[in-house]
Amino acid sequence: MSPHVLVLGGTTEARALAGELSVRPGLRVTTSLAGRVTRPGAVAGELRVGGFGGARGLADWLREQRVDAVVDATHPFAETITANAARAATATGLPLVVLRRPGWQPGPGDRWHPVPSLDAAADLLPRLGRRVLLTTGRLGLAAFARLTDLCFVVRSVEPPEPPVPPHTRVLLARGPFTVADETALLRDHRVDVLVTKDSGGAATAAKLTAARDLALPVVVVRRPPLPDGVMAVEDVPTVLRRLDTLVRP
Repeated sequence: MSPHVLVLGGTTEARALAGELSVRPGLRVTTSLAGRVTRPGAVAGELRVGGFGGARGLADWLREQRVDAVVDATHPFAETITANAARAATATGLPLVVLRRPGWQPGPGDRWHPVPSLDAAADLLPRLGRRVLLTTGRLGLAAFARLTDLCFVVRSVEPPEPPVPPHTRVLLARGPFTVADETALLRDHRVDVLVTKDSGGAATAAKLTAARDLALPVVVVRRPPLPDGVMAVEDVPTVLRRLDTLVRP
């Protein structure tokens, strides 16, 4: 039976990893997506969509599908999935490799305000500006719903669900965006503060450059910590080298 690798996906890196693994002879690769986006991009190899039912459900699936290794290549803020993957890997005795792109680092001219959570970002906003570009995703808007005196521009791939701030304009768009795109957006909507998660990577970094060029403050939500005992690698080649020592067709 062919060795089987499960990739917990949803990121650019997960898609690239699945592409690399799918062309290896004698190796089966399955990518699992949470199903929060209705039109995910094409993924090489097998595709599974939907939750597992927590850590126990994931462990059962790993046994049923005879998985040999798990790669968690989810978003850096997918805290619950990462915790479930760690528990399921421990329960089944399978190796777990966590892939996390490096976080962003401030540079000269940046006016960053790091915070530990969306709630902390909401607490800080009234002291920084009244017109906010919110790029933290559609699932965390409830943290800002209490800010009735601020005006929000919310950008997400799919429409957000309530509760949302009362003065909100939603822009449905999928990146990557250029610095020119982001600069025009900030100017057109007269934005005076940007809120983002530290997702890292180049695909969504242009907004940070645009904010720096316009001397705007940026509230940056820090990443949640990894589960105890779990270490991350930063790129696809490192994952492939790690898998070479763990899984052999």
